Amino acid sequence: MLLVCGTGASSGFMAVSMRKAAKKQGLDYQIQARSEAELENYLDETDVIMIGPHLAFMEAEIKQTVSGTNKKVILMNPDYYAMLDGKQALEHLQSVLN
Repeated sequence: MLLVCGTGASSGFMAVSMRKAAKKQGLDYQIQARSEAELENYLDETDVIMIGPHLAFMEAEIKQTVSGTNKKVILMNPDYYAMLDGKQALEHLQSVLN
């Protein structure tokens, strides 16, 4: 899974929080953070792209980029993103995947 934000900094903190939450649940998720400028370099190696809420304007473009693939694009909720709540972000991810 790839988390995307403007510079990769805030998504980096969220990725750490989500990895901790996944580990507590016994889930083996590969969660990385990248800046939006790096997104295309990592598309081939990811199944899910979670976008920081401040990049909502990019959601349609990213969905278009991955159309025709099985990749999921998820816009993160500003409430859990602002709190860097990895558990809630993981729950959001799982609700979309299930």
